[in-house]
Amino acid sequence: MLKTKRHLFDIPDDIAYFNAGYITPISKASSQAGIEGIARKSNPWTLSPTNFFDETLKLKTLFANLINASSDDVAIIPSASYGLASAAKNIALDAGQKILVIEDQFPSNIYCWQERAKETGARIEVVKAPKDRDWTAAVLDQITDRVAVAALPNNHWADGGILDLVKIGAALRKIGAKLVLDVTQSLGVMPLDVQEIKPDFLVVAAYKWMLCPYSVGFMYVSPENQQGNPLEYNWLNRAGSEDFAGLVNYQDDYQPGAVRFDMGQRANFALLPMAVSAVQDLLQWEPKNIYEALGAMNEEIAEEAAKLGLTAAPSHLRAKHFLGLEREEGFPEDLIARMAAQHIYISKRGNSLRITPHVYNTEEDRKRLIAALATTLGT
Repeated sequence: MLKTKRHLFDIPDDIAYFNAGYITPISKASSQAGIEGIARKSNPWTLSPTNFFDETLKLKTLFANLINASSDDVAIIPSASYGLASAAKNIALDAGQKILVIEDQFPSNIYCWQERAKETGARIEVVKAPKDRDWTAAVLDQITDRVAVAALPNNHWADGGILDLVKIGAALRKIGAKLVLDVTQSLGVMPLDVQEIKPDFLVVAAYKWMLCPYSVGFMYVSPENQQGNPLEYNWLNRAGSEDFAGLVNYQDDYQPGAVRFDMGQRANFALLPMAVSAVQDLLQWEPKNIYEALGAMNEEIAEEAAKLGLTAAPSHLRAKHFLGLEREEGFPEDLIARMAAQHIYISKRGNSLRITPHVYNTEEDRKRLIAALATTLGT
C-alpha cells in the first residue's frame, strides 16, 4: 500500500484536507520548480528559442506515459472547457442526431454541446441518474443508432458514480459514434488506458487530481482526429516555427500530430515546470497504487460514516478515490463552514457530501474527519 506523501506538501498538521475534487495543493517540489521558472522569465536573456519547445515536449511525453499514448497525440490546453470546445467543433453532427450526456454532468461538458446542438439541429439526450446507481448500464441502454457522440466523464463529479468507459467505448464504435471524455475528476489517480477505451478526444483540467497548477490542462486527440480545426491559430503550432527568424514565411501546414490544438503561449515558463514535477510524481507513485490507497481510506470512512447514519453508493459502483455521503434528512446548510472551522475541508455537491482524499492524507486526518462529522451532525 502506498504510504502517505504528506511530507512532500506544505500542509500544516492541523489541516485535514479532503477536497481534492475541488482543487489540490501543489507539492514543495512543484512550488520550487515554479519559482525557478519565474526566475527564468525575470532574466529573459537566458532564454533561447529552444525553451519554447523543450519543456512542452517533456510535459507531453510524461502525460502520454500516464495514459498510454504517444506525445504526438497530446495537446496542452488551459482548461477542460477549451479542450471540450475544440472537440465539439470537430465532431460532425446532423439534425436529429443525439449528443449523449449524463444527468447533472459538469457544465463545461454541457455548454459546448448546447451550442453545437443549436448550430446543427442535433439534440442533447440526458441519461437520467439510475436508481440502482449503475451508470454504465444506464448509458449503454441509451446508445442507439441516432447517437452521434457521447460526451462523458469517467466518474460523476458529485458522488463518484463510475462509468465503464471500455464497455461504453466499444458500444459506441459499433454504431460509428464518437466518444469525448472529460476526466478531470479521475485522471492522475485512476488508471486509464486510451488504447483500451479508444476515445476520440480526452481532456483534463490538471489542477485537481493531477496536482498541477491552475490553468494547465491536457487533451488527447486520437490519430484519426488530428487533421481537425483548432480553436485558435497561433504561430507555435505551425510548421517551421522553431525558426524565429523565418516566422514571416507564413505556413499553411501545422506541426505533426495534435500540436495544432495547443493553446497559444503554451510555453509558460512558470507553470510548465510545475506541471512536469507533478506528473513525474504521479508516474513514480503510479496511479494504480494511488487508487488502491485512496480506495482503502474511503472504505474505512464509509464504514465509520455508516454508523453516523450516512450512506454511500456500493464500492463497485463508484470510483474508489471518490466518496459521496448522503443522509435521508439532508445536511445542515452551514455544515461545510462548521467543518472548515475545525480545519476539516470537504465539499457538498448536490445531495452528497463529497469526500476526496489524495496522497497527502493520513490516518489522523481520517479520524479527525469522522469525529468532526459526528460532532457537527449531533450523532
